[in-house]
Amino acid sequence: MRSRNFSNVEPDKFNWQIIKHVAPYLLEYKQRVLFALSFLIFAKIASVGLPFILKHIVDTLDMDTSSNTMIVIPIALIVAYGLTRLANVIFGEIRDTLFGRVTEHAIRRISLTVFKHLHALDLDFHLNRRTGGLSRDIERGTSGINFLMRFMVFNIFPTLIEIGLVITILWVQYDFNFAIITLVSIVCYIAFSFITTEWRTKYVRKMNKADSASNSKAIDSLLNYETTKYFTNESFEADRYDKDLAQWQQAKRQNRLSLFALNGGQAFIISGAMTAMMFLAAHNVQQGNMTLGDFVLINAFMMQIFMPLNFLGFVYREMKGSLANIEVMFSLLNVKPNVKDDDNAPDLHINGGNITFCGIDFAYKKERGILKNVDFMVPAGKKVAIVGESGAGKSTIAKLLFRFYDVNKGSIKIDGQDIRTHSLASLRQSIGIVPQETVLFNDSILENVRYGNLQATDEQVFEAIRLAHLEKFINAIPKGVHTQVGERGLKLSGGEKQRIAIARTILKQPAILVFDEATSSLDSQSEKAIMSAFAQISQHSTCLLIAHRLSTIVDADNIIVLDQGKIVEQGSHESLLKQCGYYAKLWQAQQHATRPN
Repeated sequence: MRSRNFSNVEPDKFNWQIIKHVAPYLLEYKQRVLFALSFLIFAKIASVGLPFILKHIVDTLDMDTSSNTMIVIPIALIVAYGLTRLANVIFGEIRDTLFGRVTEHAIRRISLTVFKHLHALDLDFHLNRRTGGLSRDIERGTSGINFLMRFMVFNIFPTLIEIGLVITILWVQYDFNFAIITLVSIVCYIAFSFITTEWRTKYVRKMNKADSASNSKAIDSLLNYETTKYFTNESFEADRYDKDLAQWQQAKRQNRLSLFALNGGQAFIISGAMTAMMFLAAHNVQQGNMTLGDFVLINAFMMQIFMPLNFLGFVYREMKGSLANIEVMFSLLNVKPNVKDDDNAPDLHINGGNITFCGIDFAYKKERGILKNVDFMVPAGKKVAIVGESGAGKSTIAKLLFRFYDVNKGSIKIDGQDIRTHSLASLRQSIGIVPQETVLFNDSILENVRYGNLQATDEQVFEAIRLAHLEKFINAIPKGVHTQVGERGLKLSGGEKQRIAIARTILKQPAILVFDEATSSLDSQSEKAIMSAFAQISQHSTCLLIAHRLSTIVDADNIIVLDQGKIVEQGSHESLLKQCGYYAKLWQAQQHATRPN
């Protein structure tokens, strides 16, 4: 199976089809979007009307008259100007409020879709991921969607419409030179912004990549806090983190300098256009072709165009970055799991729990086979153990039974049903596992046990705790079952975590139980307590034990011995010892290792 790493996918070109992916989430609130667009139109009408009111105020005040009627007119115009400006702001606020819910709903839906998809991906993906970089990619992607939806819909298109209206007004009502200067300056501004932004994009990508890398290193190091302390490698971890931060700093500096070049060029174009327009307007006023109010109107129009146009440059820059971030997030949705349900796959129906491995070949990578022609059966209600040296393929068998991977050859059947043709959910619901390393959620003991059956009552949870021999430990701690276990359960010992795993499995009440070297790292006393719990909960279940310590599986109905992915022996503990073969040598080696000097 091929290795996959999707933590920092950086596309060479932006996929504008992303907008088509986002649009359906907008259309779920069609009426709200239409209302928001209506208020957008009202706001733009008010915005374009403001310079005309301002023109009439100035022209009225410029008139040489002592009539009281003339005093009333500017007051009325000033009031109208104030009301129009207020309407412009209010309409914009109503628009943003109406569209806000659409944006929030879309982000929620998309985030949930990505989250579900990540859980649907197979183990191969998650073994190759970097959690910190992945979480940062998703965070930037959802922020990018928020920006894209709000500013593309309510800033880019409205600004372009407003520019078209203003150019038309200047062309029709005033000298065509005003329209030409405005049009040329806007074309130059947009062209310069687009070209420079394309040039800058590589620095934005480089900065984001460095940001994800440094975040991944930080989280990875903190998750392995104890290991760092064991080997006193704090300086090494700090140096590794600092190297990534140095790359981020350099990328940030390049990004900042390129932004300076962009902003400086935009400011030069705006200043040149404003100066040319004001010079032309002043000349026309001196020639008597325009009034002072017309001069103010043109100045107001230019400011009104270039203010949002300057913002349009920012929006375009951010939109390019947002599209890159969204594409990285959406690229996760394009990852297809290697292990998935067939269309309309039926549920697995357990009738006893008989497990059959038929001619299994499996390899994680083609060049290195793990299991070779493995054949064995776990009869319903029986206890079968799998033993062998490290790397023999013992834990791989548990992963194949859970369908974390699919076999390369052969089949695995439960009660005669090929697990590949039945739904993953029903398969995994039928199997309970106590893993070698139990990882807990950063929650209470009570909720960690309840995770085995989310619908279980407190009484059922307490009964599972009792059966797992956890009562003595829980009664000895101040907060009892409400004790927080810490991230990944680091506040608890290995034996305490294993018993929580057993309690979870008891609560799940599966037909098939798998114990994957669940006592390999425990002391003798903890092992004895856990084995007692094993025996209690496996009385009426099909049980598969993957064992390192042979002393834990002497009562198994059948013991399968693996060596380099092949079954070399099988039988009961006594019969295998009598054969004086591979199993007997393992047994003698372990007995010698545990015998006191």
